[in-house]
Amino acid sequence: MLSAAPDCFSSSTSLLFSLSRKPNFFLSKKSRVISWVSRRTGLSRLCTASLLTNPDSFEVGRLIGSYGFMNVTSYSGFQSGSDLEYSSGDLGQLRVQDVGEGSVKIRLYEGRISQGPFKGTPVIFKVYPGQRAAGIEADMMAANELNAHASLQSSSEGMCKNIMLLLGGFETKTGEQWLAFRDDGKYSAADYAKVTSEKILRARSLEEKSWNPFVQEQVFKRRTYFVIRLFQGAMSGLAYMHNHERLHQSIGPASVVLNTIVERDAAYLVPRLRDLAFSVDIRFSYLEEGPSTFAENLWRRASSAGALTPMEKRAFGIADDIYEAGLLFAYLAFVPFCEAGTMDGLSLQRLLESAFKLDLMAAREYCLADDRLLEAVKFLDLGNGAGWELLQAMLNPDFRKRPIAEAVVNHRFMTTNGF
Repeated sequence: MLSAAPDCFSSSTSLLFSLSRKPNFFLSKKSRVISWVSRRTGLSRLCTASLLTNPDSFEVGRLIGSYGFMNVTSYSGFQSGSDLEYSSGDLGQLRVQDVGEGSVKIRLYEGRISQGPFKGTPVIFKVYPGQRAAGIEADMMAANELNAHASLQSSSEGMCKNIMLLLGGFETKTGEQWLAFRDDGKYSAADYAKVTSEKILRARSLEEKSWNPFVQEQVFKRRTYFVIRLFQGAMSGLAYMHNHERLHQSIGPASVVLNTIVERDAAYLVPRLRDLAFSVDIRFSYLEEGPSTFAENLWRRASSAGALTPMEKRAFGIADDIYEAGLLFAYLAFVPFCEAGTMDGLSLQRLLESAFKLDLMAAREYCLADDRLLEAVKFLDLGNGAGWELLQAMLNPDFRKRPIAEAVVNHRFMTTNGF
């Protein structure tokens, strides 16, 4: 069933909340999205009933952030040719030419459960705008995210600690859909990378870098341990999703939630996947009935790659998630090990895909010529180049040759470099 066992909920009540209001402007009924998901997917009454759907069960705190969705529709790549040379200045020339921003703007609030056996449990509210503000797309995204979590949380195998836990949801009079997740951290992998790269820049600008090689090596080891635990946790969550017939389809540094970004606390780090609004059901019954709204582009690309049967399409979808996870791995291998402004996700993706055509050994030689990227090279060189080996496998142009998520979790780079 959907509800978690009592010991799955956080017992901490020491967090400070600014809870000056209750959501008394909400409809006191089950969300249209929850009702739609129940009818559409056939989830059991027990499963959906175990979600908290009464607005009076929650208290809403302060706004903690908002974000939207960006689509890169085109960019100018490098020209191919045997006489092409690369320099560190190329990084600054990698600029997106055409970026489309979606109409769905997500807001995040902190809060807590205000009544019942789990009273006091801290939550994060993810708010989808109503149809008047964002059209039917927002409702569809909210429904798909709720459906994905409900499906994963109803497994007889129990909950996965590396996926955020959905506790409930409700709808406002203006049609907004509020999804309530247990608050297991407000930081993301992107936040960690940003803070760390800025710390490197600050230290170098103030000439604070330690002259002691032992201290430098300890910092590198702590960072390595933290990044590997972060990525291993994210991949464990993805493996759980794939084993339960779900694709993520939007995995990236912002979609991995962390309970700490302090590298000295890496032993307590628990990464969790979020943002399942574009998740795709890959059960064969769904693959055979035709593409859903959010899967049309995926299956179009699958057909172009020669994946035509339901089994081939399922394999393509899983490999597509692995490719996106490979880009996440590249991001984590570079951004936290370089000073701020040296590298970002889009520039790195274009460098690997367009400039080097996914030839990671050629990319390594390029990076060796830039002092700003040497720490990233050192990280991927661990285990006699095991990091490059793993990255090359995940970004293999042939989707059939990419590893599954469980193989990534158990790769020698992940298991022998934990210090």
